[in-house]
Amino acid sequence: MTTLQRITGALLIGLLATPALAQTMDHSAHGNMAMEGYMAAMDTMMADMDNMPSTGNPDADFILMMIPHHQSAIDMAKVELEHGTDDETRALAQQIIDAQEKEIAEMHAMLDRMGVKAD
Repeated sequence: MTTLQRITGALLIGLLATPALAQTMDHSAHGNMAMEGYMAAMDTMMADMDNMPSTGNPDADFILMMIPHHQSAIDMAKVELEHGTDDETRALAQQIIDAQEKEIAEMHAMLDRMGVKAD
């Protein structure tokens, strides 16, 4: 076997092994910033929901709990827009922001009609 054949063989083995090695590598650092943002949104939602006093009105309480839930979805979608790279996922994130902002406004209007204040 010539030197050129050995080099070519070694290059071919290295080329074929690269995808397998990449699959076993830790890629978690790539998403840490996004994951921190998603978790912060969830933590804020849970804190807001935990601190929500009951009005005694199940309809109002439902809406009051849904507002931080929707806000968390908006916050997570904004993280996706900041860090995400997939066009389809980013489009979904924008759709979520648009829909949830509209629904939050509708919920505030419903609370106003019920005479309930949302902080």
